[in-house]
Amino acid sequence: MARLFDNTRAYVLGDPELEIIGNREKLAQWRHRGTGPAFYRLGRKIIYQGTDLNAWAEANRVEPTGVRN
Repeated sequence: MARLFDNTRAYVLGDPELEIIGNREKLAQWRHRGTGPAFYRLGRKIIYQGTDLNAWAEANRVEPTGVRN
C-alpha cells in the first residue's frame, strides 16, 4: 500500500496536500453524498486523518487488466 499522506498527521481544508484527491468543492460534494474519505466534523472545522485518506485512496485503486484491443 502506497502512502500518499502522512499517517500521523491531521489535514484540514485548505491544506495543499488535499488537492491530490480533490478541491474544496469536490471534498464537500463527497461529504454530502457520503462517498469520500472518512472525516471529523468539529464545529465548522473538517479534519481528515492521514490514515483515513490513505485507506480511502487504496480502496479506490484500479488495477489495470492488461487487455488491449
